[in-house]
Amino acid sequence: MDNLKFWIVDVFAEEKYNGNQLAVVSNTASLSAVQMQRIAKEINYSETTFITSLTEKSGGYDVRIFTPAKELPFAGHPTLGTAYVLQNQVIKQPIQNVILNLQVGQIPVTLDYSSDGVVEWLWMQQKPPTLHQVLTTNIVAEVLSLQSEEIDSRFPIQEVSTGVPFIIVPLKTLTSLKRIKVNKDKYWELIDTTDAKCILAFSPETYNPANDLSVRVFADYLGIPEDPATGSANGCLAGYLAEYNYGGKKSINLRVEQGYEIGRPSLLLLQAEKKDTGIQVNVGGKVILVAQGELV
Repeated sequence: MDNLKFWIVDVFAEEKYNGNQLAVVSNTASLSAVQMQRIAKEINYSETTFITSLTEKSGGYDVRIFTPAKELPFAGHPTLGTAYVLQNQVIKQPIQNVILNLQVGQIPVTLDYSSDGVVEWLWMQQKPPTLHQVLTTNIVAEVLSLQSEEIDSRFPIQEVSTGVPFIIVPLKTLTSLKRIKVNKDKYWELIDTTDAKCILAFSPETYNPANDLSVRVFADYLGIPEDPATGSANGCLAGYLAEYNYGGKKSINLRVEQGYEIGRPSLLLLQAEKKDTGIQVNVGGKVILVAQGELV
């Protein structure tokens, strides 16, 4: 195997060494899925992406996403981080849009530039969310080691998907969010009965008063006990909030913090709106280049 270029970026990070780290490996068409999985396991970030086409195919760039444990059809921070690398390191032109060809389909990413021509924000338009089974409060409370009354009963605990399903859990307070400790036995019992294997819990109270919601995401099934910033999960959350008019609004425009509990504070911007074709979801954030090199 020839040496492969790679880049390390922080995604959903307002400054370096925050957000969610991502490794992006380029020109990997010659690699097998087994080799990609091996590299992702060796790097051991929550996800690693592999750009398998450096030219557009059907209007987009072919990309595969792997956790240390398995391949994913879609994930949020790898989508934004890979789009940034494609623009900044491969295309090297101030283009407005990059499309990634993922297993879930084509995901468009829009790039917003600052006045000095630097990419400031990236936005991905996710697939319209689909809402699935509603879960029992006491069972989910046991999984999270919480009391049932700590969960906001005005809204359902529900599986939601924009390509990868998540269990969305509404909490009343930041104190409850901080107290979560996943009961591993109860967790594995629960996900045996659900399509979603990962849990997003959120609170209307925040660490940073500039933000609107605080979020934690747990994904032991994917080999990620807690994720610092999860674009796919927050896309599901945006659709859920729009569906249930959370905060009395059908149109969602929120700043969401994640990763504070594990020392990787992150910021995600969520937009969602009900349309005739379904709920349109956009998730935005910043990407910062941290390092680059070659895999040998």
